[in-house]
Amino acid sequence: QVQLVESGGGLVQAGGSLRISCAASGRTFSSYAMGWFRQAPGKEREFVAAISWGGGSTYTADSVKGRFTISRDNAKNMVYLQMNSLKAEDTAVYYCAAGRWVPIRTNPDYWGQGTQVTVSS
Repeated sequence: QVQLVESGGGLVQAGGSLRISCAASGRTFSSYAMGWFRQAPGKEREFVAAISWGGGSTYTADSVKGRFTISRDNAKNMVYLQMNSLKAEDTAVYYCAAGRWVPIRTNPDYWGQGTQVTVSS
């Protein structure tokens, strides 16, 4: 069982940067792949980025590639999403997720409650 709590969301101007965090509880955190998803108003939840249990592999959606970076610190049970060159279309609720590496992009096992990121143009 893994509990996930996101933080660090807020209001930022277009072109700015923001780092959001996800704190995980549970002794098995380091055995899970982790991911970030987002859901904009009126749209379906979409995959943003994922990182393998050891951090050696990452995958980023084309829509944010080159701007967003996922990372993790297993010693602190933390996952991060560094977001640069933010655009108005990045406005969404961002969710942290945990699961197995292969299905992490489509079917994570655990979800956080989300943190709002708003980009003003």
